[in-house]
Amino acid sequence: MDRELLERQLTQLPIVEYLFFETEELTFSPRVRYICETECPRYGKSWACPPGCGTVEDCQARCLRCPHGLLITTMTEVSDIADIRETLNTRGDHEEITRAVRELFRAQGVEPYVLSTESCALCEECTYPDAPCRHPDRMFPCVESQGILVTELSERHGIGFWAEGNIVTWFSLLLFDEEAS
Repeated sequence: MDRELLERQLTQLPIVEYLFFETEELTFSPRVRYICETECPRYGKSWACPPGCGTVEDCQARCLRCPHGLLITTMTEVSDIADIRETLNTRGDHEEITRAVRELFRAQGVEPYVLSTESCALCEECTYPDAPCRHPDRMFPCVESQGILVTELSERHGIGFWAEGNIVTWFSLLLFDEEAS
């Protein structure tokens, strides 16, 4: 994979910051799922969310199959950052950017495992738990659903995510193995 080309292409997108990292740096913890379980209206309603996406241990094993990762961030403003429903409704632009970055990888023959903000909104009604996902190739599980402490990775590398006011920082991780492609 030509990372220099990818970096030039990333600068053409409305990405706030990005970081290449090794997946062994990721920290996985069941504690990350607390907000999923207690506050997210999509918990238990999608294959992209717990418990449908598997245990944290399952997710960790899946993620670590890819030795490398790219973290991207975007930011958006909401009227009330404490309103999780309003906040979740702003993720569409970030998802489009994430899809564009995935296509940049694919253009170089690399198929990334993509984690983003979605509790998956592709279908009007998810098949969970009665039938398999209709679009597993298009669904991006939520970073937090995997148990990943993405803020810890960000802090370690100086990626900013706290902003004044009602600014939401969205994260995506594109995990990849250059050798497998």
